[in-house]
Amino acid sequence: MISERLHTEGWINNPEVFNIYLKYKGIDRRIQAGSYMFSADDTPLRIAEQIHDTDPENVDFSILPGWRIEEIAGLIPGGGFTFSDDDFLETIQSPGEYIYNELDFYPDNLEGLLYPTRYTFLRISSPQNVIDEMVRAFFDYLPAGYEQHVAEYGLSLYEAVILASIIQKEAVIIQEAPLIAGVFINRLNEGMPLQSDPTVQYALGFDEDQQSWWKNPLTSEDLKIDSPFNTYKQFGLPPAPICNPGAQALLAVANPEESEYFYFRSACDGSGLHIFSRTYEEHLESACK
Repeated sequence: MISERLHTEGWINNPEVFNIYLKYKGIDRRIQAGSYMFSADDTPLRIAEQIHDTDPENVDFSILPGWRIEEIAGLIPGGGFTFSDDDFLETIQSPGEYIYNELDFYPDNLEGLLYPTRYTFLRISSPQNVIDEMVRAFFDYLPAGYEQHVAEYGLSLYEAVILASIIQKEAVIIQEAPLIAGVFINRLNEGMPLQSDPTVQYALGFDEDQQSWWKNPLTSEDLKIDSPFNTYKQFGLPPAPICNPGAQALLAVANPEESEYFYFRSACDGSGLHIFSRTYEEHLESACK
């Protein structure tokens, strides 16, 4: 009946072939009641895909903490938007008027400012609409007085986001984030390099062999990469965030756990936890045998 109606109203040419396709794809068992908006440009295949989506006008889109902008863009092609991943990345590189009105700093791109959470967008949203909402969510999340709290540790808001992005990638168990934040602040205060593996992973970019943006493990040669993001070679914070940090990493920067630790490394039990050390000698002794 649905196929015949679509044929009668001029949306498909052959209801019998359309039915065969629905059965072949299993859509015949998943057709949902709802309101659907078709375009004159829609093919029968596109119409078939639409009629089992109960909310055809909206797109549910989720970002996980620790994703870099390229990983977020990788979801765009299958997300149901009318724009491409390239459109998304191009817009991130050229923040719009809303973004600059919100910021008191001018980053080269919006890495670090796309708040990880679940969103619902209109399918016809532009890349700018989507990115504006993600940045708006970031500023809506930040608690009152956040800038004042991080300023107590000598950090601007943008520097706090940079540090939070590193902590996000270091803290496999996110409950360790405040202690890791304290270690990095100790190192910054002492003029020590951060020596954070995730910054090197970010500098290396996409690894073809592992098909990942986060190469693991790193080699000794990897640690020598000439990049402003390589915190083994560069002192202080990298020039920009390395990912988009979540709530707990951002809060950890404003509320670091004070300690005498300057070093940490992964525990040897595969738990994801870390062993923290006060001296380099202790740090060496905690290496996995």
